[in-house]
Amino acid sequence: QVQLVESGGGLVQAGGSLRLSCAASGSIFKINNMGWYRQAPGKQRELVADITSGGTTNYADSVKGRFTISRDNAKNTVYLQMNSLKPEDTAVYYCAADIQPMLLSGTRYYWGQGTQVTVSS
Repeated sequence: QVQLVESGGGLVQAGGSLRLSCAASGSIFKINNMGWYRQAPGKQRELVADITSGGTTNYADSVKGRFTISRDNAKNTVYLQMNSLKPEDTAVYYCAADIQPMLLSGTRYYWGQGTQVTVSS
């Protein structure tokens, strides 16, 4: 079994910062891309940022310059540092990872349970 467990969400005022963490655990052979998505009420889930196993990053235009994604491969953990938060960043944030489990030849995308981020104006 593979699990992704997120932490670090909460309520913050506009202009503030939060750091999200997501740890993958279980029978893992290899983790490729890891990323963060978000879904606001009434909107589709969207990619916020992702990072390859080699550290190449990709960001949504709306968060460039404010959010930073990073990962610790030794800990199977991905982070999202969110600075200069805006009310429009309010959403449920989901961690996702492309993982090859032990004893299986293919990979699949695993999702965390989501963590609420609320930014007040």
